[in-house]
Amino acid sequence: PERMTPQVQTITYLTTIHFGFGAKDLLAQELAALNITRALIVTDRGLVASGLIERVAKGMGNAYSPERVFSDTPSNPTEEALEAAVSQFKSMAADGIVAVGGGSSIDLAKGIALMATHSGALGQYPAILGGIPKITAAVAPVIAVPTTSGTGSEVGRAALITLNDGRKLGFISPHMIPRRAICDPELTLGLPPFLTAATGMDALTHCIETYLSPRINPPAEAIALDGAGRAYRWIARAVDDGSDRDARWEMMMASLQGGLTFQKGLGAVHSMSHPLGGLKAPVLHHGTLNAVILPAVLRFNDGHVGDKYDRLSAAMGLSATVPLDRVIADLNARIGLPSGLGAMGVPKSSLPAMVEGATKDHSTATNPRAVSREDFERLFDEAW
Repeated sequence: PERMTPQVQTITYLTTIHFGFGAKDLLAQELAALNITRALIVTDRGLVASGLIERVAKGMGNAYSPERVFSDTPSNPTEEALEAAVSQFKSMAADGIVAVGGGSSIDLAKGIALMATHSGALGQYPAILGGIPKITAAVAPVIAVPTTSGTGSEVGRAALITLNDGRKLGFISPHMIPRRAICDPELTLGLPPFLTAATGMDALTHCIETYLSPRINPPAEAIALDGAGRAYRWIARAVDDGSDRDARWEMMMASLQGGLTFQKGLGAVHSMSHPLGGLKAPVLHHGTLNAVILPAVLRFNDGHVGDKYDRLSAAMGLSATVPLDRVIADLNARIGLPSGLGAMGVPKSSLPAMVEGATKDHSTATNPRAVSREDFERLFDEAW
């Protein structure tokens, strides 16, 4: 039903979140609250060319200067881009970061905040290599301004970065959560249909995978269920009409909710999408990967999650008699996403290396069913 979207709300949950149409106008206020006077804007070239950065910068006051913009964020953040951005951060004596964009820009900003304030090589800080306790409160302050509704990185404690050796690894710490999240659905109104679909499925996957994680966290599960229902009900409407303000509000909220539930851990979908995202060619979109992998993992986990599939179906307004994997596959087709990894251009010859990466990925530990190397081989074949 049609309704009026509410005004900007302040949500204090893991961090301080300003959510709603017009939230971007609070940016100067939050920069002042964090004592940021020389902010490095981290974004991508497309957002600069679109004029969106200028719109956001108007809300920054004197903390903005055109020469303090790093716009070379790649589709999947890399150590090389991180090193270049850290050099710019230090040369301009920046005291904080404003990340404007999707998950790539926000994750890169988190990496900059880490490496601008911590010594040594980036490779000592990934979670899977024992880096969590090495990340301290010295991390530079980040304000995240998402322009897509997908990753939830604006409230997430992790950054995914591809190292120079090709490994895409997670850097995880409560200190990595941005100090402020400015969630303004207005900034997503120009997002084209395919990206709306791909990022929206990222949000839905986050809610589903965190809900299915075996860790005990009922508050996070309640958020994940609500987010999954919200994303499923509104994604097609946002894809069909990108100017629908209600749909954009709902999808940004679903994305935020997915990020708020990361504390539970993810699962095999992300174990598989992370190494795929580290490929230099083809360049693969994280949300699209999650969407096409999700049906296979749902089939794999069936029978190992208690009554959680029934609860998800109820939250999404579905009949429990319809298999959840089929629901997701049908939704992918409905909103124009590829049918599998092969359709995305992933060469089958790359799959053995992807199995190796998935086996070692930090998300594997919280999949509800134990996943062996042989299981991953079958899952990649099925998703291909």
